[in-house]
Amino acid sequence: MRAARMRHTTGVALSAVVLCCLPASAVADAPPRIAAAPAHETAHLRHIPLKGAVNVRDLGGYRTERGRHVRYGQVFRADSLSKLTEADVAKLSGLGLRTVVDFRVPLEVERDGADRLPAGLTAASRPVDDLGLYARTMEAIGSKDPVKQREMLGDGKAEKLMRAIYRNFVTSTENRRQFATVLRDIARHGRSPLLFHCTSGKDRTGWLSYLLLHAVGVPATTATDDFLLSNTFRAEADRKTREQLGQAGLMENPDLLIPLQEVREDYLQAALDQAEQDYGGLDGYLTDGLGLTPSTLAGLRARLLK
Repeated sequence: MRAARMRHTTGVALSAVVLCCLPASAVADAPPRIAAAPAHETAHLRHIPLKGAVNVRDLGGYRTERGRHVRYGQVFRADSLSKLTEADVAKLSGLGLRTVVDFRVPLEVERDGADRLPAGLTAASRPVDDLGLYARTMEAIGSKDPVKQREMLGDGKAEKLMRAIYRNFVTSTENRRQFATVLRDIARHGRSPLLFHCTSGKDRTGWLSYLLLHAVGVPATTATDDFLLSNTFRAEADRKTREQLGQAGLMENPDLLIPLQEVREDYLQAALDQAEQDYGGLDGYLTDGLGLTPSTLAGLRARLLK
């Protein structure tokens, strides 16, 4: 019986750190801390507070370089939707969503569960390769061995893995196909409002959000600020996850996970550098890498800008 309880505790903690689902409900009632930078001033207008998810946001409101603005209520970004409450589902229903896209790989869905969505909606599975991040993190924590955990995640290894994941967003043919499909869906009549998400709503979701904002003419500094806002909305949930792992005796040094839990500019830069190397920049990545036509890019601008 004791062994069974320990396995259960370990399983819950593993899911909590990688999926960040347990702390989400614990901190959902606390208002997010909004940074003072100008691009963050309206972050509270974009954030959609839920009990079972902490990083759900509207991509509307951003100003383009030509003075236009991204429409609210058309595209949303999110973390995992599998732990939503009935009230959360009702709030999502009010968004009028027509399409939901799930970037999680099968192992993530298996451990975390399928999305909880309003009636009539089914998530389209478009898995984007995480280079084994989920499995590697579970293996490290599940070992309960401080030495092995440091060998797997310490001394810059976690940061190196994250940069490799971002480069893979650019180099992987399948990843490019998945991102391109979602951008085409957004440009098409009848597929929006659309929401896309992964587990924490920060890496795969963050990269596509950055691409979309770039594609419609939002300045790079603003798109980067949106990318980094995941740290603001995830900070307390991620801190509680690390605290839980330490209290459960699963990690002697839970801070080894911080590079995996955060988004950082150098992760984003790794993808941008790869796009520059392979396609001459983001515009080339969009057209040659993702295969988006001028009409699709024009469709994105027409649908999203006012």
